[in-house]
Amino acid sequence: MTALAPPMARIAAIDAVRGFAILGILIMNVVGMAMPGAAYDDPRAYGGAAGVDLIAWTAGFVVADGKMRGLFTMLFGASMAIVADRAVARGASPAAVHYQRMAWLLVIGLIHAYAIWHGDILVEYAVTGAILFFAIRWRPAALFYMALVFWGIDIAMHVDGWWALDTLRTVAARPDAAPETIAHWVRLSAPDTAAVARELAAYRGDLASVAAARMANALAIQRMLPQLLIESLGMAALGIGLYRTGYFTRWPVQVHRALIVAGGIALGLTAWVAIGTADLDPVAMARAKVASLVLRPAIMLGYASALILLVANGRRRELGARLAAAGRMALTNYLACSIVLTTIFYGYGGGLFGTLSRAALVPIVLAMWGLILLWSAPWLAHYRYGPIEWLWRSLARRALQPMRIGHKAPRKRD
Repeated sequence: MTALAPPMARIAAIDAVRGFAILGILIMNVVGMAMPGAAYDDPRAYGGAAGVDLIAWTAGFVVADGKMRGLFTMLFGASMAIVADRAVARGASPAAVHYQRMAWLLVIGLIHAYAIWHGDILVEYAVTGAILFFAIRWRPAALFYMALVFWGIDIAMHVDGWWALDTLRTVAARPDAAPETIAHWVRLSAPDTAAVARELAAYRGDLASVAAARMANALAIQRMLPQLLIESLGMAALGIGLYRTGYFTRWPVQVHRALIVAGGIALGLTAWVAIGTADLDPVAMARAKVASLVLRPAIMLGYASALILLVANGRRRELGARLAAAGRMALTNYLACSIVLTTIFYGYGGGLFGTLSRAALVPIVLAMWGLILLWSAPWLAHYRYGPIEWLWRSLARRALQPMRIGHKAPRKRD
């Protein structure tokens, strides 16, 4: 069998997959920036639940929901291992390098969450990295086992939620059902219109109104960290394990092709499940979430393997290069999307919050993709890092890093 062997394929492949993920994440994140939070999972809550809007929700659920976040988290784990290996190679302490990076990532994430957009994932990553470093040298088999365990726990939690909702519906439908049981079912099965109205008013308001709502939402998300870490720890462990086995550079082409086929089948099954929830029954939607979670790793690896082959084989070189550039600047591009889009949607900017349907957000996503792909490569033709990557690296190393290509690096203090 033919293996992927180019010496730089690992770096190029990882960057390209990361760039793909940062573009894909925007499919879901734009909903959280443009509409009340309940619309993210439930199209009945806001943004349209019929026609092209339902098609847009279904496409996002099938192609992106959880898959892009999982892919990005997987790459975060792989990057942890790469940074640790490079620290060892230059004689630095991998633990010191790692925890300085995680500490500053936490700071950047908190600023993002409380000053820009509450749906931040960087705080979750910083905590994930702080916890997972103990496993950075584990054998791949142990890392894969860890990923499997966390994936199983995540599935079990979603199955429990689905069964609980189904049981509540059954009990509430009985002739002798208690009024409080019926009321509880109504609250869980239908969008909270009062909460949606409050969020619309807050994010359409002035800077103080937006800031108060953003702080409340950011706190609510961060209180969920113990639950969120189940997914992120598993996906990051998977990324470390894949990197250690040479997935991004040495796995046979035939294996990547098999993973692409498996991912395609999983995408088809996810689409079949999503079409089955077209009536948006809450229990069916909960069941669809479980099915999507079960199929998610196959889809993620299918995406990643397709991009690895694209980079390794040199096909569509321009696309691969632009994705890789977007991936090298993933942190800058992630924060830039938040800054640009919240300015467009929030009351202190364009004031478009809650005014566009789900389908109407698609052109905005495409425009942001175009900007990311257009600007990342030219920037990196002149500079070593994206602006925020440079800031993060300089803070973590406690010295200003060279920015322009050709400038010499200062002495490192780590």
